[in-house]
Amino acid sequence: MKVELLAPAGNFTKLKTAINFGADAVYVGGKDFSLRSFADNFTREEMTEAVKFAHSLGKKLYVTANIFAKNADMSLLEDYFKFLEEIKADAAIISDAGVVYAAKKSAPKLDIHISTQANLTNKYAVKFWREQGATRAVLARELSLEEIAEIHSFVPDIELEAFVHGAMCISYSGRCLLSNYLAGRESNRGECVQACRWNYQVRKSDALSDSGWLDIEEDGRGAYILNSKDLNMSAHLNKMAQAGVCSFKIEGRMKSEYYLATVINAYRRCIDGGYSPVIENELLTAFHRDYTTAYAFGENAQTVNYADSQAKGGCDYIANVIGSENGFAIVEMRGRFKVGDTLEVLSPTDSFLKTFTVEKAFLINGEEVRDCKLVQQHYKINCPYTLTSGDILRRKK
Repeated sequence: MKVELLAPAGNFTKLKTAINFGADAVYVGGKDFSLRSFADNFTREEMTEAVKFAHSLGKKLYVTANIFAKNADMSLLEDYFKFLEEIKADAAIISDAGVVYAAKKSAPKLDIHISTQANLTNKYAVKFWREQGATRAVLARELSLEEIAEIHSFVPDIELEAFVHGAMCISYSGRCLLSNYLAGRESNRGECVQACRWNYQVRKSDALSDSGWLDIEEDGRGAYILNSKDLNMSAHLNKMAQAGVCSFKIEGRMKSEYYLATVINAYRRCIDGGYSPVIENELLTAFHRDYTTAYAFGENAQTVNYADSQAKGGCDYIANVIGSENGFAIVEMRGRFKVGDTLEVLSPTDSFLKTFTVEKAFLINGEEVRDCKLVQQHYKINCPYTLTSGDILRRKK
């Protein structure tokens, strides 16, 4: 079975990065109706161009419309689905039964993917949505591979999509009320403040005490008591495919270009060539929390990351490559670097993991510099390899 590598894209630049580094399909959000309202997201004009761009390269584009909708949203949603059908988006990702009804009514040719927010944790729920016309189910992260295989056997005529990498929510399938309760911003309307990532403390109730806030300590490692580890299923993709998963989904519409390039590149290489120590190391270079396989192999009590809410990656993001000419790479700076630094190439091509030392650096006007410190400034730097537009340069820490 040919599997699909599905990647997030918070804006058009990230969409191009995702496809360049090997995504077969991308999922994006519009300016409304998406659970990542603080991503840049796409205007209707950008969405139209994004679909054309993806299709021109033989890729697919799915659009999230997975808010928990209210009455006032419905007429707007119907108009939105008509638009998505007109521009030939490949599917809408929906969590709410009323929104599914609106999509079927207004855009009958638009494929419907049922979002993980719909709590797809059993075979009868998946069968129900298939009977309502859904072509794909995005399974809950809480399922084991054994449960997924049972669902596939029970409903073989629906595509199964499952997360393979990225941030995990402490609440069941992301149905979280913490953000609304603590900050007045509704997670399921796209405004999550990620309260699960906060460092929590306890207030001493003794009115005579002046000690104030007290740290919570769990096993001496900190107070991030609601903070989940990140999912990483890279070593188990064959088992997921054997269980019936046809789409491997990466989380992260809010993540950086560098993060997406690193993770997508690693999973593309893993799908095409198998898991290896190179893949394992690659997934440590981008920003991440401690990794977990979550519930893929059954119950797991070790999914909370007590130590911190974010670990540092093993590399610094230095520059985007614009092109090459006459032994030089033309780059757009993202992180400060200097003559004498050793840089490493992140690329979907054979230039991947090649290194070189910066011996000469110039501004585009020809002025030679030794310290490249202006963010988004274009520089020409010596490079023994012919790099391509879209490649990334990084520096090991």
